[in-house]
Amino acid sequence: MRRKFSPVSLILVGLGTFLLVLAPMLAWYVEPRAAVNPIDIDTTAVYKGTGSVFDLGRAETVPGQDITVTQVVRGDVADSERSGRAVWDVTTTVDTDASLPAADPHDALEFMPGRWVTDRRSNEPVHCCQEHPYYEGDAYLKFPFDVRKHDYRWWDNSLGAPVTLHYRGTKKIRGYRGYRFTGTVPATRTGTRQVPGALVGEPQRGQVLAEEWYANHLVELVVDQRTGRVIYAQVGPRKTLRAPGGTKDEAVLLDSRKLAFTAATQRDQVEQAKTESGQLLLLGTTLPIGAGLLGFVLAAAGAVVLVRGRRDPGSSASLPSTLTM
Repeated sequence: MRRKFSPVSLILVGLGTFLLVLAPMLAWYVEPRAAVNPIDIDTTAVYKGTGSVFDLGRAETVPGQDITVTQVVRGDVADSERSGRAVWDVTTTVDTDASLPAADPHDALEFMPGRWVTDRRSNEPVHCCQEHPYYEGDAYLKFPFDVRKHDYRWWDNSLGAPVTLHYRGTKKIRGYRGYRFTGTVPATRTGTRQVPGALVGEPQRGQVLAEEWYANHLVELVVDQRTGRVIYAQVGPRKTLRAPGGTKDEAVLLDSRKLAFTAATQRDQVEQAKTESGQLLLLGTTLPIGAGLLGFVLAAAGAVVLVRGRRDPGSSASLPSTLTM
């Protein structure tokens, strides 16, 4: 005697098994490979605020100036593909109303070019591909994927070193919740600059090699937990000059309590975070759970149909998939 099974039952079991295998593959194989830093990035972030700025024409610090910081990030696709890393060229300019709009970024109050190279999955700095300056830390333009509730080392370009940022809970930006991190930078010597002696309290000397000092009143970053994208950023830079070996600031080059993402930049960052986070959630959670549940249901239904299959005592032949009892 042979037991004959319905082709429908075999299809259900096969499809259910396929979905049960697909579910962990989406979560453990596909989603981690989708969580990588892009190589074709092209974004602009704008900070605005007010503060004191040194006016070269007047040779004095002028308070109450509108300040605009523009950060442009563009991926070098060719170098990225050759190296297997994310190679991003970064240009940061600091302007007052007097230098805006600038036909050439070199005309800005401050112009800082750079090249940031990271491991696409871990976001850790990779020292190759003409990277400059030499970066260290956990985060700069973005945080790692799957952000945790602990301290991170954020690279401060003006300091030339990482700054420890502490987790401070969550904060909503444009209705979208992210992880909030804050930190400060105490006054730190960062270099020297040749200036007239009178500028740093030494009028008897023509030119002196003044000390450049930098501090930051507050660094506040709000980060999308799943993607590590910064959806809000605020900094409070202070740059000053001191006489060689001096203990006090003699000239203020830049001092602002708050330079923050503009409303337009916040909206753009939040929208991109929503899209990217949603895609990772779909691949890493929604689809695997859905596929697993549906696969279980289909496999169970197919098994029930198989168990209830009818005997066909008159059959002398069967489908290749039938079982011989």
